This record gives sequence, structure tokens and C-alpha cells, in this order.
Amino acid sequence: MYNVNNITKSTVNKQKYYFYLRIVYKILIFILLYSKILIMKRLEKYKHLKVKTLVKDEIMDNLFSSNVTNVEISGIRKFFNKVSKVEGAVSLTLGQPDFPVPKNIKNAMIQAINVNKTEYTANAGIMELRHEISKLLRGMDINYLVDEITVTVGGSEALLCIFAAFLNAGDKVLIPTPTYPAYESCVKIFGAEIVNYNLNSDFTINFDSLNKLINEEKPKLLVLSHPSNPTGAILSRFERDKLFEILKEKDIYIISDEMYSSLCYEKYYSLAQIDEIRNRVILVGGFSKMFSMTGLRVGYVCASKYITDNIMKVHQYNVSCATSISQWGACEGLKYSMGDVTIMKTEFEKRKEYVYIRLREMGMDTTLPRGAFYIFPSIKKFSMSSEEFCTRLLHEAKVAIVPGSAFGTGGEGYIRISYSYSLEVLKEGLDRMEKWLKTLDIS
Repeated sequence: MYNVNNITKSTVNKQKYYFYLRIVYKILIFILLYSKILIMKRLEKYKHLKVKTLVKDEIMDNLFSSNVTNVEISGIRKFFNKVSKVEGAVSLTLGQPDFPVPKNIKNAMIQAINVNKTEYTANAGIMELRHEISKLLRGMDINYLVDEITVTVGGSEALLCIFAAFLNAGDKVLIPTPTYPAYESCVKIFGAEIVNYNLNSDFTINFDSLNKLINEEKPKLLVLSHPSNPTGAILSRFERDKLFEILKEKDIYIISDEMYSSLCYEKYYSLAQIDEIRNRVILVGGFSKMFSMTGLRVGYVCASKYITDNIMKVHQYNVSCATSISQWGACEGLKYSMGDVTIMKTEFEKRKEYVYIRLREMGMDTTLPRGAFYIFPSIKKFSMSSEEFCTRLLHEAKVAIVPGSAFGTGGEGYIRISYSYSLEVLKEGLDRMEKWLKTLDIS
């Protein structure tokens, strides 16, 4: 016989169980539905944000000139900025003399302030400085009158003004590779087209290649840079005369960047020395390297009057004039500080020989520089890109140099070492580099 009381209790317990089970089920359904609602709301919010981000990106893309967005930050500066993050690193990156500004120049600038020569100058610069620049160039067999000379805020402003005055969108500009990266960036800013011409293995001009490109591409401008940053190459008499023969019948204007003219270790040659073509040459120079006054920003551009008048249109609206006190300093330097220039040049030549010999002893394939204060050895045998080589050297040996790729496609497979540092700094950097190279497997 079953116990009726037990059966009744069992039935009641089951009913309670199912009752609570239904409650739990309903709670779970509620939680799931509520969670779904929250998720949907969040997705809707995310979708809204995504659309906003896309719209914002589209607005930003259209905000800035496409010519400017296509310009990259200088590879030289990029690598220099990495040095500060590596404690104890020796930097051989910058092209900045380690000599102080000559005393005569300092005193002239102080005097200019004291007698209130701090007002605007003529757009073209003070007459006294332009007279001294003309005199300096005559000593190099280059003849420009005072009214054919414009004083600029360093060579960089001179270059930008020249390109602005000449270029229309789509114009072609012949630029060597490897070379100073500012040329290509300026051309991009004005929407013109870069046509690179390659150099020989010793960084001299490949005339067959150059002549072919001139005939095929019909460029408006040709850029020359001697002494060269980064290679240290100069223009020989043969190259100057060969260039003249190629260019004399061509409808092409020549920008000759001669910023390092005071640091030429052999006889100096320039296309501007040839009168028959001088009317199509635009010469750029300055005092940053000459007087070790990089931060004082004084350069100049020389050209025939009809060219200068158009460059002036850009220059006057760009900067009005170069800094007055810096102009007075440069003027004093040309009068009374050329002895300091000779001392600096002699020291740089010693450093050049030291660095060249050390690199050759390390087994580096190196061309002897004949100007400026850079050397550009090949690293092709190490089977690394120049970026990888320099990055590893920085982090593994704590020596900073500049990848050749920073100077254009023709610079890949090379590195730039600046010897504008003291012999003590150069020795330490090269000692570390030599030790590191011995750890590499180049078999």
C-alpha cells in the first residue's frame, strides 16, 4: 500500500520545483532580451561613430593640399630624432660645423642691435652685404651685379622661392640621385614632376644618361649640387665644360646649389663661371656652413635681373627680408673673418682624411670626398638596407649615422657620415662602428 501522505508531499514539491523553474526561465529570457537590446544600442552607437570617423577622415583628406600631404619629413631629421632615445649614442648625423661663430660676426650683430639696426631692410637685403657677396663671387670667377643678388633666409628659402617662381603643375625638374632631399620636396609642393638622373659609381655626372633624359623629358629645370650633400663630390673642370656643351643649345634653366663652396678641397668650378650660359643659371649660396652660423639663417640667390625680379615676388611676400642683424653679421664676416673660414676648412680636411682612412681600413668601399663635410660609403656587401644598417648600428653599437635612402633612390646601399664633429668624437664613433662591423657575418 502507498502512503497517501508521502504521495501528496511529493506532488507538492514537484509543483514548487516547476514553479521556481518557470520563474528562473522567465528571468533568463528577460536577461537575454535586455542584453540583446543593449548590444543593439551599442552597435548602433559604434556604427554612428564609424560613420563619423569616415566622414572626419574624408574631411581631413580634403583639408590639406595633396601636394603637401605627399611630402615626407626629412629622413635626416627622422634619424637624428631617434638618437635622443638611445642613451650614450654618438651622433655623426648633422651637417653643422662644431666651430663657434667668428668673434667679428658676433660683435657686428651685437653692434647692430645696440645702434638699432633692427628695422626691415630692403627686400633684396642690405646693399653692403650684396656688394660683399658680389666681390666674393668675383674672386671665384663668377660675375653677378649687386642688383642680381637677393639675400634670403638661408639657402632653404632661396630654393623654395626659385621653385615657386618657375614651376607650374606638371613641369619637369631633373634632380640627381642621391642628393639633398629638399629639392624633391620643393618640386612636390608645387605639383611639378621629378625626373631623377643617376650618377656614376664615384658620384660624378653620368653625361650619357643626363643628355638622354634632357632630350626625352624636355625638363624646365636642372638641379646641380656641388660640393654635394651627401657625397662630397665637386664639379671638375671637365664636368663643367661638358655640361656647358650639353646645355648651351637646350631650353633649360639650371639651379646650381653651391652652399658648400667655401669647403672645396680642390680648385673650384661652377657653371656660373661661363658667361655664355650665365643668364640661365640660378646660383644658391649662403653662410651657414661658411661661418658656422646655421641658426642665423642667411643665404643668397644670384641670377640675371629678369629672373631675380620674379624670385623677388615670392621672397617679399614670404619673409619680407632676411633678419637685419644676421645680414650685418654676414657682411662683417666677408670683410674680416675669411681667415676663420680657412682655419675651419683646414680642420675639416684633416677630419676627411682621417675618416676616409678609417673606413678603408674597415674594408668599406668608399669614394674620397672632395668637398663639404660628408662621406658616403657603400654598405651593399652587408646585404642590408641602409635603414636596417643604421638602425642596428644605433641600437647595437650606439652610433648614429644617416641611411642613404634619405637622399633618394640612388642613395640606397650607402650611408652618410658627417665629419663636422671633433676628431675625438669621430674616433669614438668609428671605433664603435669598427667593433660592430666585426660581429657581422658577410659571407
